Amino acid sequence: MRESALRLITALVVLGFALLPVSTAAQAPTPGTGAVPGLTPTTGQQQPREYLPAPDGIRPFPRPTETQQVLTMEDAVKIALDNQPLILAKIGDYQAQLQNIAIQLAPQLPQLTGQWGGKWDQSPSSVARGGDQAVSPLSDRRSVTVQTQSLSTSATVTASQLLWDFGKTLAATDAARAGAKSSAEDVEIQKQETVRLVKEAYYGLALSNRLVQVRQAQLDRALVNLRSAKGFFEVGTQPKSSVTRAEVDVANGQLDIIKAVNAVNIFRLTINQFMGIPINTPTEIRDNLTYEHVEFEPKNLLNEAFARRPEYRQIKARYEQADFTVKQQFRNFFPNVVAQGTYGAARPDMNETYNYGLTLNWTIFDGGGKIAQYKQAQAQRDAAQARVRDTELTVWQQVEQAYVTVQQAEEAIGAAQKAVESADENFRLSQGRFDAGVANIIELTDAQLALTTAESNVAQALADYRITIARLERFLGRR
Repeated sequence: MRESALRLITALVVLGFALLPVSTAAQAPTPGTGAVPGLTPTTGQQQPREYLPAPDGIRPFPRPTETQQVLTMEDAVKIALDNQPLILAKIGDYQAQLQNIAIQLAPQLPQLTGQWGGKWDQSPSSVARGGDQAVSPLSDRRSVTVQTQSLSTSATVTASQLLWDFGKTLAATDAARAGAKSSAEDVEIQKQETVRLVKEAYYGLALSNRLVQVRQAQLDRALVNLRSAKGFFEVGTQPKSSVTRAEVDVANGQLDIIKAVNAVNIFRLTINQFMGIPINTPTEIRDNLTYEHVEFEPKNLLNEAFARRPEYRQIKARYEQADFTVKQQFRNFFPNVVAQGTYGAARPDMNETYNYGLTLNWTIFDGGGKIAQYKQAQAQRDAAQARVRDTELTVWQQVEQAYVTVQQAEEAIGAAQKAVESADENFRLSQGRFDAGVANIIELTDAQLALTTAESNVAQALADYRITIARLERFLGRR
């Protein structure tokens, strides 16, 4: 009876020491202290890290304002839409395509050209000279060479107007207009893709921050177990192997935190790149990894996707462009009728000059070039039509798969949360048994590992659910 009471008192004393604040045992960088370079051991918060300086010779990137240092999802998306260089590049491409419409339409409008020319001419000429004909008609005659010089200039203005080309210019203009529509969809595609990437990076950063907290909790539990194992070893109730096993768990916990902090830094660099801001910006975000059901109406998803997806609108615009190109190539077989007039004057007396008339330009035979271009345009139109069908299948598959994935991700959250409840209860029971001296360190560390895994799985499930929603919204054409 006395031996049992002594064992119980010893266990209670050791348990009391084990429950002391972890910070008192986490100061020295030795196995079992939990000190991790770059991380505050007791809170799991990252210490400021040193970033690489901005490179020389490049234009400065915009930075968020001081009020935007802790970003919400909406803040990050807005910054990306304003600053992402790829979006700005697509906008520039679209502006260039708009000018192509004017280029193709220009031949249909009046054309006016001016011309001025000046010429200085010097040429030799022979002049016959002879003696006095009155004295002797047969007197010697001689020819003398002289230089004749003249200056002539002319100035003309020519106006021309294409009267009829059987619709070639209008077909080319319609093709350019369809090309501009396709380029406009490139801008929207880049915007939607940027939003998706920013959201995924945002959730990845939130998940990494959450996993740092999970790993810190794991390290805290390992430190408690180590102190308990040392106490039990000192009183002779646990073997030395319990202490060494606990030290291994603490070392593994330190390594896991280092990896988790590195993941935070990587995702921070990634989201900075997607937002188009300096890579070394110390961006912080708000943790939004909470479960909130998002309702999708299955019967409307495909209709919404085909109405909103810029990829689908773009491929149809490319088919229109190919169809107008076929019409243009066919009309190239016909002539052009052009009205043209020229007015001007020429020196030295500035005589008025003018002419006007109609011109019929018609290529009768060009070696089969126009026929080949027409057939080529037809083949390109057929290929564009096939790509429309392929895009329809792709959109359908993407929406169907993303919707199923969202449902699975939502179901996984409940299962993961239930696993945390069970793992937490199992850990508390195992820790109580270990503290009472009726369980070994293996049982306790296994329970601790199961709890850490379950907590990580919950964070991962919440992030997966948010990411799958972002992808489904992208496939639906939403931002």
